[in-house]
Amino acid sequence: MPKDSPAGRIAVPSFIERRIYVVRGRKVMLDSDLAEIYEVPTKRLNEAVKRNLARFPEDFMFRLSGEELADWRSQIATSNPSAKMGIRRPPHAFTEHGVAMLSAVLTSGRAVQMSILIVRAFVKLRELAATNGDLAGKIEQIEAAQEQHVHTQQRQGRILEQHASVLVSVVQDVQRLKNPPITRAIGFIPRSPRQK
Repeated sequence: MPKDSPAGRIAVPSFIERRIYVVRGRKVMLDSDLAEIYEVPTKRLNEAVKRNLARFPEDFMFRLSGEELADWRSQIATSNPSAKMGIRRPPHAFTEHGVAMLSAVLTSGRAVQMSILIVRAFVKLRELAATNGDLAGKIEQIEAAQEQHVHTQQRQGRILEQHASVLVSVVQDVQRLKNPPITRAIGFIPRSPRQK
């Protein structure tokens, strides 16, 4: 297996990471994806699970509801329209603990190796989520500062607009004083006696 770093961590294949979904707020893998990775038919995987149901409590495995399946299909169709459209019944979803338990139920060498890789993928995603959580906090701080800056600029812009309108008014008044408009006298103008 390829090494990921000098510390000797094993790389997690991307085809495994791409098959981890979030359902009910949990990271899970579906029975059909696991069966494909373990190189067993989905029916056989589910039969093995059914024979060992006591090993798969709700936090290890659950069946998607019809609504969750429809939502999942719409998400998958967005990125890969031809993928997974043949699923008729809601599949089982396995959490990280459920995947670990599958390695005890499916005892083939391939199943054990793949379970180890899958658990590592879950761990990697958890580490990324923790790192991204720190980054998300920093981004929120930057966005808050930027929003405050925008509000300050808007407030300053309104003040400048008010000042500009006052200045325009003053300039117009000054121009009127320099060039007073020519007006005709209003009222009665007496005629001189010669104009009669």
